[in-house]
Amino acid sequence: MSKPDYSDSPSFQDIVNPWTGEIAQRFPVASARDVCNAINRAERAFDRARRATSAERSDILHRTSELILSSRNRLVSVIVAEAGKPLALAEAEVDRAAATFRFAAAEAIQYRAEGLAIDASAAGRFHWGCALRFPIGTILGITPFNFPLNLVAHKVAPAIASGNTILLKPAPQAPTAARILAELLGEAGLPEGQCQVLLFPNDQTEVVLAHPSVAMLSFTGSVPAGWHLKRMAVRQKSTLELGGNAAVVIEPDSNWEEAIPLIARAAFGYAGQSCISVQRILVHSSIREAFCRQFVEWTCAHVVSGDPGLWETLVGPMISPSARERAASWSAAALREGAKALLTPESRGYALSTPGIFEDVPLESPLWTDEVFAPVVAIKEYTDFDEALRVVNSSRFGLQAGVFTPRFDRALKAHSELRVGGVLINQVPTFRVENMPYGGVKDSGTGREGVRYAMEEMTELRSLVVRLPQEVSAS
Repeated sequence: MSKPDYSDSPSFQDIVNPWTGEIAQRFPVASARDVCNAINRAERAFDRARRATSAERSDILHRTSELILSSRNRLVSVIVAEAGKPLALAEAEVDRAAATFRFAAAEAIQYRAEGLAIDASAAGRFHWGCALRFPIGTILGITPFNFPLNLVAHKVAPAIASGNTILLKPAPQAPTAARILAELLGEAGLPEGQCQVLLFPNDQTEVVLAHPSVAMLSFTGSVPAGWHLKRMAVRQKSTLELGGNAAVVIEPDSNWEEAIPLIARAAFGYAGQSCISVQRILVHSSIREAFCRQFVEWTCAHVVSGDPGLWETLVGPMISPSARERAASWSAAALREGAKALLTPESRGYALSTPGIFEDVPLESPLWTDEVFAPVVAIKEYTDFDEALRVVNSSRFGLQAGVFTPRFDRALKAHSELRVGGVLINQVPTFRVENMPYGGVKDSGTGREGVRYAMEEMTELRSLVVRLPQEVSAS
């Protein structure tokens, strides 16, 4: 497992540095035969993986966490070069990945049986029961470019902790961090075949999903690709995390001035290339003018765009020039439709776009309705809190939303009314820690990640019912 060995494949994928436009390296692409061999290895490995003790799984995960930290500089360099992630954010991602494995190590030994009150009904008299979770088999994990290590960790670590095997298909733009992780897992003692990283053509995905030993699809990526794969995964369990256009609601009695740096970093960090980046800002009419002025001023003064290899950079390049041009096209369309540019984004270098701030974007504009995945935000005013919640809910997405308010009743109302996977109070929707449930509703996907919650998705509940002798039950 130290490196991919695709003996049949003469094909390589060029990995382009999105800051320079130069080829960072070439990564081997697996052939159809390589993919089938990998599935067979995973199938053979599953029998051993499911029988491993909780302590054995936990020890491997602990060692992997430590190896990630000891390989921090190498992983950071790869993430900066391939994904264009700014240095400070790349370092944070590596630290988060190590934490993901630590949480998985803890969960591997904390799984408990669930007692069943079988005798709660008359028919259950003289019976005892419990339910345990069991691993399901081989998981196909597919990950995007924007978190090339930690989103891989969020699929691999729970799979190992729950006794499954995993075949991981990393993003073709940034696959090397996943390969390094596979090497570290091998060094930590993970048996051969339990975690395999293969870059293969999309048309091979259907072959993988058709194999009887592949029990689950865990996908993070675009909306069209995710639902298409779910339609192909007719027998498998599926977890889909498909993105969104996250909103924040800012109440006039909140500490909104103090929240401006938080919101700006959440909107523009890593060029907005996170599915929970702030894209829509709803500001109460009484503070709209002051908020917009201060938000633009803070962004111009503090948000640094440019070389991702510099510590002070917050906005690095977008993943490709085509991604930048799509965002520029949506911005131009919003202006034609009546929006006002408070800060106009600029295209620089190979794939860099500076922040853009727009006001009064029409509710039908793609800049408001779709996922821009760029350092661009749209601001709208509202006059009534219920109205603001309705506007947030009008999106076809529902991943996370933030509400800035000092009122507990409004926090509870937002939690009750917003159709999203997570509501953040006095915090931006970009906030996530590794042990919280994470996922969305509507077009944002189905199922939940977060280590323990992913383990539940990756296992099946099996009941055990024992009929007891009457004298045992009576005693």
